Amino acid sequence: MSLKRLEQVDPEIAAAIRSEFDRQSNNLEMIASENFVDKAVMEAVSSVLTNKYAEGYPGRRYYGGCEYVDVAERLAVNRAKQLFQADYANVQPHSGSQANMAVYFAALKRDDVILGMDLAHGGHLTHGSPASFSGRFFKIVSYGVNKETERIDYDELRRQAQTHRPKMIVAGASAYPRAIDFKAFHDIAKEVGAFLMVDMAHIAGLVATGLHQSPVPHADFVTSTTHKTLRGPRGGLILARAEHEAMINSQIFPGIQGGPLMHVIAAKAVALKMAMNDDFKKYQQQVVTNARILAEELISQGFRLVSGGTDTHLILVDLSPMDVTGLDAEKALDRAGITVNKNRVPFDPKGAKVTSGIRLGTPALTTRGMGAADMVQVAGLISQVIRNIDKPEVLDKVRAEVREMCGKFPLYDDLYD
Repeated sequence: MSLKRLEQVDPEIAAAIRSEFDRQSNNLEMIASENFVDKAVMEAVSSVLTNKYAEGYPGRRYYGGCEYVDVAERLAVNRAKQLFQADYANVQPHSGSQANMAVYFAALKRDDVILGMDLAHGGHLTHGSPASFSGRFFKIVSYGVNKETERIDYDELRRQAQTHRPKMIVAGASAYPRAIDFKAFHDIAKEVGAFLMVDMAHIAGLVATGLHQSPVPHADFVTSTTHKTLRGPRGGLILARAEHEAMINSQIFPGIQGGPLMHVIAAKAVALKMAMNDDFKKYQQQVVTNARILAEELISQGFRLVSGGTDTHLILVDLSPMDVTGLDAEKALDRAGITVNKNRVPFDPKGAKVTSGIRLGTPALTTRGMGAADMVQVAGLISQVIRNIDKPEVLDKVRAEVREMCGKFPLYDDLYD
């Protein structure tokens, strides 16, 4: 891929892109919701499909000249249905948040009750935060984790559902490291006559390869992003039962979106095809193995992990026993070339801008080819930084080690030559 024309037209943006490529190449990317796409995905995103308006759906567009973008969208839809064994798929949502919005607006009325996971316990903004449209348009009751186990208490979830009689229950999380029992959610939802929506954005890749229970047989609606563990372009996806097709389609367009991003939809199709390969399953298995080994090594180095470990790609570290805040840890690790995000832990006394924890993930490191031995090394580097957070010389030493480590696992060859 070339930046020659961009460097002529806008050298400042070209320089920003080159700098970001350098940052990604020479840092350990450990934000659990980030990954590195294949070059084929980037080629689709940067294709001439970006020029095409295609409001509507394949065969039912409001513009002419859509015969080839229809091919791309149909491929994406069919591959999503095949990969996740779903009756229906909509690949037009621009993001996971808009996928969630479409489902809410399709199935609910204003001020209906939603029972969703508390953001402070690992949920997502769109599961009921007052800062989100979900908390502004609907009445929210939040469930969390048990204080002792730091896992979802399904008996307590059932009690809340029976007490509040929600119209919809939302399962799924953005900072919950354990497997989720979607069948248990289904049974509770049916008991109280609620819709069940599962937001599987974080674990879609694990679901696609059978490494996590699939929500599709149990949920009325399943939403996801197409990046994260699925390793596609940034965007959203909705799966549902066939009878919900018309209501979901109309909420995406014309309900909340205009013209679909056809270049991104084509890239989604590419990623979904790649997710059907045996190599993708091996990759997901390594993601989970790497997370488990990283978790075990962090524990051996004296770190406290929320719920004591992980079943997925994600680890939540509670730094309060070390008297370190998530904010300070994020800054120190960033200086050392390790990219993470500060994150609240369950029952966190600190606010969202400071936090007591950090969230770690292994998808991006695994994409680069790192394995078990590398996770042991990464745990050691994290430990050095956290235990010497006020020693710039130690952080700079770790930075040099990180750069050397990254050099052994090149990100993209000749990307911007």
